[in-house]
Amino acid sequence: MARALILVLDSVGIGASTDADDYGDAGADTLGHVAEWFAERDLPFALPNLDRLGIGAALRASTGRLPPGLSADEPIAGRWGFAVETSKGKDTPSGHWEIAGLPVPFDWGYFPHTVPCFPRDLTDALIREGGLPGILGDCHASGTEIIARLGAEHIAGGKPILYTSADSVLQIAAHEGSFGLDRLYGLCVIARRLCDPLGIGRVIARPFTGTDPSSFVRTGNRRDYAVPPPAPTVLQVASQAGRQVITVGKIGDIFAHVGTGEVLKAAGNAALGERTLEGLGRLADGGLLMANFIDFDSLYGHRRDPEGYGRALMAFDTWLPALTAALQPGDLCILTADHGCDPTYPGTDHTREHVPVLAFGPGQATGPIGRRETFADIAATVAAHLGLPWAGAGRTL
Repeated sequence: MARALILVLDSVGIGASTDADDYGDAGADTLGHVAEWFAERDLPFALPNLDRLGIGAALRASTGRLPPGLSADEPIAGRWGFAVETSKGKDTPSGHWEIAGLPVPFDWGYFPHTVPCFPRDLTDALIREGGLPGILGDCHASGTEIIARLGAEHIAGGKPILYTSADSVLQIAAHEGSFGLDRLYGLCVIARRLCDPLGIGRVIARPFTGTDPSSFVRTGNRRDYAVPPPAPTVLQVASQAGRQVITVGKIGDIFAHVGTGEVLKAAGNAALGERTLEGLGRLADGGLLMANFIDFDSLYGHRRDPEGYGRALMAFDTWLPALTAALQPGDLCILTADHGCDPTYPGTDHTREHVPVLAFGPGQATGPIGRRETFADIAATVAAHLGLPWAGAGRTL
């Protein structure tokens, strides 16, 4: 029996979707603009292993152009193309749920671009139920910027830092030492319940350490409290069929731990790669592994750091041969993304983009798969590969 892997390169979009203008993202192209940024500065940039899987060809199919540093001429060792998001929004749960076969047809709730941005009854209830002296922030902000700005005041007075973004999210930052990690998690559980009537997709615990703005750093103890998927995903279908399911990184949190099996946590792409290989090494026949590689988005996309983004892509490309060497005959691996986060684009938010779909493995078919009209084609393909019953969205590659 075969095994299947879905690896999500968080935010590695490959060109603006046709509806990108509706989201203020016309012209966005995460991978293409990163490649061009390096070329304009005469810096080396190459993704030979990803190119051999078709990422350059997929980018050209999506945008009609091939930036310097990428190739579409390699003999491509798999099927390649791009997919269009049908879910509303451009956030993490929507993209991942659609990849797993569950497009999101409804609108999430969002907090307005005002100060304060959170409803007074929500923050009052959080302060009361959490036994807090008050809160800081209450605005749209970059996570690293707001911690640098308010971290010292938070430590001194014990008020957690609340902020949001263009995503459907409430984020709570607190110092691991002075506030306490368990207390932060407990506060997020309260916030999750308070956010449910507002249709907010995620509450995120953002712990940090350090003693002053120059040393404040977010830790790997982030935890997401997401709304449970309203219908079965391919992860749930596999679990219910008695298959082994292993999820790496924040996948478990994104799916509210519904059908996500054994969760392997790690901080940073390098460690996530190690845990992916660890999980693959004991993934049983018929099993499914899904992993998220977060650094592209959280460290470089939102911070609008094209150089860091490109170097992270090249590091992932260097890791890829270890993955392909660990695949067994019959295994199917699909590389994709959940949205874009163009580091050359204005602002700090995700960008509405097509995503690559690169399907490969020993003995797998090769060739173009064209434009896929939903990310859910990935779930349908995985279900068919594993011999699972599938009644969800999408069609096989």
